[in-house]
Amino acid sequence: MFIRDLQDCEEFFAGDNTILREILHPDKEKLHFRYSLAHAMLKPGKTSQPHKLKTSEVYYILEGEGIMHIDDETAEVNPGQAIYIPPDSSQYIHNSGNSDLKFLCIVDPAWRKEDEEVM
Repeated sequence: MFIRDLQDCEEFFAGDNTILREILHPDKEKLHFRYSLAHAMLKPGKTSQPHKLKTSEVYYILEGEGIMHIDDETAEVNPGQAIYIPPDSSQYIHNSGNSDLKFLCIVDPAWRKEDEEVM
């Protein structure tokens, strides 16, 4: 059995300026899966840097409220919602609330630096 505690994952600023903790990545553990899983956080009023991934991504909103931007579309997002981000889509999220915006990022296949373009 493999269990990873979020508090044991190192916190860092990602290329898109979110505060990130990488929870699972197939290149870092002897686990058999293709995706990567990270916990992201944005402080109130902050916006992630627009970026594109060559891979697909899903955001799952845990806490807070925000405005998601994917290419020319914009939508309010709230806890319990999953947002699909197609490959090669320009994306960013804004924390429109008064508390931290926390969400999971699932990237498939797993995130790699060379697959991301920060604009």
